[in-house]
Amino acid sequence: MDSPHGAAVFAEGFGLKGPRGWAFRSVDIDAAPGSLIAVEGLSGSGRTCLLLALAGRMRPTEGRAEIGGLTLPRGMAAVRRISALGPVPSVSELDPALTVAEHLRERALLQRRFDGSLRALLRPPGERAAGTRARIAEALSAAGLDPASLPRAERTPVRALERLEALRLSIALALIGRPRLLAVDDTDLKLSDAERTEAWELLRSVAAGTGTTVVSVCSQAPEGTTVVRTDGPDGAGAANSTDSTDSTHSSGGTDGAGGSMDDDNGEGTADAFAETGRA
Repeated sequence: MDSPHGAAVFAEGFGLKGPRGWAFRSVDIDAAPGSLIAVEGLSGSGRTCLLLALAGRMRPTEGRAEIGGLTLPRGMAAVRRISALGPVPSVSELDPALTVAEHLRERALLQRRFDGSLRALLRPPGERAAGTRARIAEALSAAGLDPASLPRAERTPVRALERLEALRLSIALALIGRPRLLAVDDTDLKLSDAERTEAWELLRSVAAGTGTTVVSVCSQAPEGTTVVRTDGPDGAGAANSTDSTDSTHSSGGTDGAGGSMDDDNGEGTADAFAETGRA
């Protein structure tokens, strides 16, 4: 049974076929609520498409999956309501021209406008504003981001942020909605060893501190994560993998046709969206 926060993730024979062939297929996952799931694979192996499919943003072609008890693809809309995207190139990105404060304010307003209950919308303005500030503070704390430490505090533009600071901001924005599942792409891209360790510590703390299930794309999964691999041993087909520390098992795969879908430049993902439907 799911916890009140995290969403259990289950998939069996899960696959998605785009205009250039299979993005991924034969993926099996069984992860408890509050898990840290690492989707490991080379760029172009379908890892971003798998991430988006698990978050209800891309329609799978075969197999079955359940996110927090919600079935995919039938429950895609419901899965989107309980999930949130961190940084995903070409899909969910920070605006370099906006400041940290502007991003936070915009996300909080959108959250209140589209996800708030009628009772919340009818609260006095002062009470709503206090609630918004509290939710932003909670998200920033969970993401380990202190705006006061930035060069221009909350007025720091995104273009001036270091990569890890931008990652923390993206995660804070996602956590404002208190999702049960958080999807993060390219976790270890262009990071030093020390920065990569810090990034994974951040995701572990989010999962442990909030109970949110975190699904994170990477080129090399660290120990202590539930690992799903999208690269077979010869670059095609299904590959078996196991969690580096516990008994949870998962497998992932892609055939050669999916290799043309480049996760890093976003072109393959965009093409797959055109065919499979974008939320």
